[in-house]
Amino acid sequence: MTPTSTAAAQPADLELITEFGKCAVANVSDNLDRLRGAIGLRPFHGAAPMVGRALTVKTAPGDNAFIHRALDLVQPGDVIVVDGAGYEDRALIGGIMVAIARKRGAAGFVLDGAIRDIDEIVGGDFPVFARSVIHLGPYKNGPGAINVPVTIGGMVVHPGDIVLGDADGIVAIRPDEAPATLAATQAQARKEAEILASIEAGTYTGAYAK
Repeated sequence: MTPTSTAAAQPADLELITEFGKCAVANVSDNLDRLRGAIGLRPFHGAAPMVGRALTVKTAPGDNAFIHRALDLVQPGDVIVVDGAGYEDRALIGGIMVAIARKRGAAGFVLDGAIRDIDEIVGGDFPVFARSVIHLGPYKNGPGAINVPVTIGGMVVHPGDIVLGDADGIVAIRPDEAPATLAATQAQARKEAEILASIEAGTYTGAYAK
C-alpha cells in the first residue's frame, strides 16, 4: 500500500454539488445505468442526507492512522471516504473523530468498515455511513494512503468525486459525468412527481417508461 498521497483532489463544481443534494440516491443510481452503489453500507446517524466532495482514505484493515491524517487535511464540504477493506473486527472511528470532522466542516464519513460510540452517532445529525458497529478499538500503525482511488462496498470512488448519501445508501458521481447525470436525474424526479399526482387523482394508467 502506498505510504501516503496528499495531492489535492480536483474539486467538483459547487453548484452541481448543491443540486445533487436535492436528489434521491436511488434516482441518481438509476441514471448511472443502475450499476453503481456501495453494497452493504448504511446510515447510522438517522435520516439526514449527505453530499460533498470525496476526500479518500485507504487504510490497513482495522487501522485508523491515516484517517487521523486525513482529518488534518479536510476542507469544508469534504466527505471522508474510507476504504477499510470491509473489515469489521475493529472500529475505525468513534465519537471523538466524528466531533473533529464536524468541527472542521466535513460533510460526513463513509467507511467500508466498522464504527463505535454508536449512541453518540445515532443521537446526532452528522452523517456517518458504515458497515457495522463494534466496541473494539483500532490499530494506529498504518500503512495507508490519502487522495487515491478507493473501493467502498464494491464501488470505486476517486478523489473529488461527488458523494451522495441518504437512507437508501451511497452513490458516487465523477465530476465529468455530473452535469448529464444531474439533468437526467432531475427529469426522472419530475416524471415520478407526475406519476404520483396521477395516482392521487385516480388517473394513473400504469404506463411508466424511464
